[in-house]
Amino acid sequence: MKVLSKEIKYSEIIKKLNDLNISISSKIEKDTIFSNIKSISKANKNDLSFFSNIKYINELKKIKAKGCLISEKYIEYLPKNCFALVVDDPYYVFAQLSKIFLHTPVFSNGEISKNTHINNDSIIHKNVQIDPFCYIDKKTEIFENVIIRSNSKIGPNVSIHKNCLIHDNVTLSNCIIMENCEIKSGVRIGGDGFGFEEKSKKKIYHYGNVIISNNCTIGSNTTIDRAVFDSTEIGEYSQIDNLVQIAHNVKIGKHSIIASQVGIAGSSELGDYVKIGGQSGIAGHLNIGNNVTIAGKSGVTKNIEDNKVVAGFPAKDINIWKREIIKLGKLK
Repeated sequence: MKVLSKEIKYSEIIKKLNDLNISISSKIEKDTIFSNIKSISKANKNDLSFFSNIKYINELKKIKAKGCLISEKYIEYLPKNCFALVVDDPYYVFAQLSKIFLHTPVFSNGEISKNTHINNDSIIHKNVQIDPFCYIDKKTEIFENVIIRSNSKIGPNVSIHKNCLIHDNVTLSNCIIMENCEIKSGVRIGGDGFGFEEKSKKKIYHYGNVIISNNCTIGSNTTIDRAVFDSTEIGEYSQIDNLVQIAHNVKIGKHSIIASQVGIAGSSELGDYVKIGGQSGIAGHLNIGNNVTIAGKSGVTKNIEDNKVVAGFPAKDINIWKREIIKLGKLK
C-alpha cells in the first residue's frame, strides 16, 4: 500500500476529483505543490485552504494560503497572493481531499503480537495487524488489512471485514463490521440492550446482533446494543460522534450524522441523510424520515416526516419553535 506524501501536487488533486466526477478549475500551474490543507486563518504561503462559510469572509480577505477551494461567487474577496481553485461545494471537496494530506497514513503491518490470545475457533485472514494484549474470542473472523489496537476484546460472534481500523480498548461482540469502518477507542458494540418486563423487572435476554455497514465511523465511548432477535443496523457512510447511545433494534439509514451525547431508544427507525444535534433524545418505536434535521438538545417524542427540521422539547417544526421562543422572550 502506497504511503502518500505530505506534499501534494495540484495535478494529484485534479486526478482525485476527476475520479469522483467533481469539476475543478484554476489558473494555478498543475505542478504546483501544496504542503498541507488548513483553515483560512491558519494556512501559510505553501498551504491549501477552503472557504465555505460566509461568516469567515473577513478572514478570507486576509488569507495567506497559496490556493483556496472556493465557489465562483466569492472569488472577488481573495487577495492576489492566493489562487482560486473553483469548485461547486468547497466543504465537500475539502472532506474528499483531507485524507491525502495525512502526515502518517495508517495501514496494517501484518504483525500479530505474541501477547495476544486468539481462540482456535477464529479465522484470521492475511495482512491483519493485532497489537498487544488483545483477546480474540470464538466464532470471530477478521478479514484482510484490518488493524486492531491494544487491549481490545473481539468476539464472540464477530466478523470484521476488509480495511477496518479498530482502536484500543474496544469491545466487539455479536456484530458484523463491514469494509472501511473506523471504530474509535472505548466503543462497545453488541452487548445486551436495556430490556425487561415492567411488572416483574425480569430481564429480557437478547439473541440478535449489530450490523455496521461500509465506510462508517463510530466515535469514542459510543455504545450500540444488539437486537433482541434480528439486527440493530447502522447504514453506510454514517458518522457517529463520541458518547452516543444506540439501543437495541434501532435502524439508522445511510449517510447519517449523529453528534455527541445523543440517545436513541429501542426499535426506532431513522431514514437516510438524517442529522441529529448534540444532546438530543429520540424516544422508542418512532419513525424518523429521510433528510430530517434534529436540532441540538431536542426531545423527539413523535414520528417525523421526510425533509423536516425540528427543535425543542417536545420537538416540533423549527419555525414554530422559533416563534414560541420569541413570544416567550417578549412575555418576560
